[in-house]
Amino acid sequence: MKRRDKTLKKTSGIPKWMSTYADMVTLILVFFVLLFSMSQINMVKFDAVAESFRNRMIFDFYPSPLEEANPTEKASIEENGESSNEFEEPVEAHKLESENVVSQPDNLDEIIKEVERFLETNDLQDIISAERTDRGVVLVLQEQLLFKTGEADILKSGEPFLQKIGELLEQIPNYVKVEGHTDNRPISTYQYPSNWELSGARAGSVIRFVTSKNENINPARLSAVGYADTRPSAPNNSEENWEKNRRVEIIILSSDYTP
Repeated sequence: MKRRDKTLKKTSGIPKWMSTYADMVTLILVFFVLLFSMSQINMVKFDAVAESFRNRMIFDFYPSPLEEANPTEKASIEENGESSNEFEEPVEAHKLESENVVSQPDNLDEIIKEVERFLETNDLQDIISAERTDRGVVLVLQEQLLFKTGEADILKSGEPFLQKIGELLEQIPNYVKVEGHTDNRPISTYQYPSNWELSGARAGSVIRFVTSKNENINPARLSAVGYADTRPSAPNNSEENWEKNRRVEIIILSSDYTP
């Protein structure tokens, strides 16, 4: 009987080993993606840990694992109170510094006394007021001393007082803020379309005059702002109160107060 030859059937598609290899590569890829996702650094925590290592004070509370060459020498120094901690401020230096701060005179108190003497001598108490507040020395100048109604040019009547203020400002390093205020009656001119422009121009005119007459004053110390009618000192319901609200305030700020 004749023996039949066995023929191998050809199969279509990729080899079986290729599918196994692809599965393995896919699993490896997923594994590395998982590792990468778990290795994301929390920068906030990392910076906190790094800062703690940079701060050498944390090592003052824990003994060193390394043996020192002369451990008894360090112990004797600490017992005698001679430990040199660079983060501790010397007591004597701190005491001297506090004494110097207390002994410094308050220049603003002298300024307001000088201003009050000037006002009394020149009989200006009715149109200029001086007050000591938490911000510093507040000088309130009524409109009739400095400007004509609806204008921002300094009058001759206001120049002596502004010159006196400039001389006082040359003696101190404090910052100065000049505020312009108006009443609530509207204004509409070619130069000043509203009270905002008028109040800002008046504050700027005061600063320009003071700095032009006193060249030793650093202009960076001064700032001008216009509030229009948004901060009245009296209700806008009468001629007298309108007159009070049309004013310029010069604030000589305290040394610990920045504009």
